[in-house]
Amino acid sequence: MELLSQLLGITLSTIKDVIPIAAIIFGFQFLVIRRPIPNLKRVLIGFCYVILGLALFLLGLEKALFPIGRLMAEQLTNPEFIRHWSGAVAGALQWQDYFWVYIFAFAIGASTTIAEPSLIAVAIKANEVSGGAIGVWGLRIAVAIGVAVGISLGTWRIVTGYPIHWFIIAGYIVVVVQTFYAPKLIVPLAYDSGGVTTSTVTVPLVAALGLGLAETVPGRSALIDGFGLIAFASLFPMITVMAYAQLSEFRAKRSRKLTGES
Repeated sequence: MELLSQLLGITLSTIKDVIPIAAIIFGFQFLVIRRPIPNLKRVLIGFCYVILGLALFLLGLEKALFPIGRLMAEQLTNPEFIRHWSGAVAGALQWQDYFWVYIFAFAIGASTTIAEPSLIAVAIKANEVSGGAIGVWGLRIAVAIGVAVGISLGTWRIVTGYPIHWFIIAGYIVVVVQTFYAPKLIVPLAYDSGGVTTSTVTVPLVAALGLGLAETVPGRSALIDGFGLIAFASLFPMITVMAYAQLSEFRAKRSRKLTGES
């Protein structure tokens, strides 16, 4: 009964969130475009599916994803666990002692990004619009590698205590330089790929990991150091997607050159 009560509460909250979106869509359709909506019954059924799916997804986040993310962060950043694996007996822990945290950050970044619904939708549309030139799995893997590297680097930054702005500034300098040399087809998609990663699956686990790490590492502030991992998760996919396109272009040119020589 408690679970059903929570589902009902989340469903009502979801309806309140979806109503403004529906009002804008139907308002423009009837008041601005002034045409009836084709397949109105199918559209209304689709809205019901969206509301039910969002409610179930939010309930799953609250019951499973948030708790497991918090639990994993607490366990991996526990000083006793770290000392057991690193062999450190006494004194302050060094950044290299947190290697399991970096491995977990890489793995969780890659896996959550692969499962990110918004990235799947963008990859499918990019494949359709480009006529198959942009592969669905190629784009998803490139973004996943970028998120994994970014989150791993972000956890290392929390452990070492280096200022976050130096990492972000350096990363965007790389992005700007790549923008001039990457294929023009991929640049807008690469910029969008940085945004679709910060969605419903990735954010809960990454935020929990960052906060747990900042609360456990001596001398770190949960408010100052615990946040910022999402910025890394948004930045590095732009770099890896453009690098993926640059590498593909280089291989294509090299193949054409070898074919011409032969």
